[in-house]
Amino acid sequence: MRLIRPGDYLVMMLAGALCLTLFWQLWAGETARTLTIRSKGKLWREVSLLHNQILDVPGPLGLTRIEVHNGRARIGSDPGARQYCVKQGWLDKAGQSAICLPNQTSIELGNGAAHYDSLSF
Repeated sequence: MRLIRPGDYLVMMLAGALCLTLFWQLWAGETARTLTIRSKGKLWREVSLLHNQILDVPGPLGLTRIEVHNGRARIGSDPGARQYCVKQGWLDKAGQSAICLPNQTSIELGNGAAHYDSLSF
């Protein structure tokens, strides 16, 4: 008596394809459309990711340079010592953020709608 029959392989392949499709749809993340920039804990500016631009944001240590290019954003340079926010690289999905704590600046990508998580609930 065989435990796995020929039809079982078909069911396993369909289940695997369904899992991969759901993973792709649910975990891929939404495309970002807006960039929210904060300085010293307050909203400094909200810009569209559709326009390529370079912004210099003032902070306590100096200027933080933010680059927007082809629907992505990154912190290009920061006067902080460790450069953790610069090392994060390009952000392109809604909800991603980069924070430069020494200079009290941050960026967050959004999709134009309200974003809720467990912290803001």
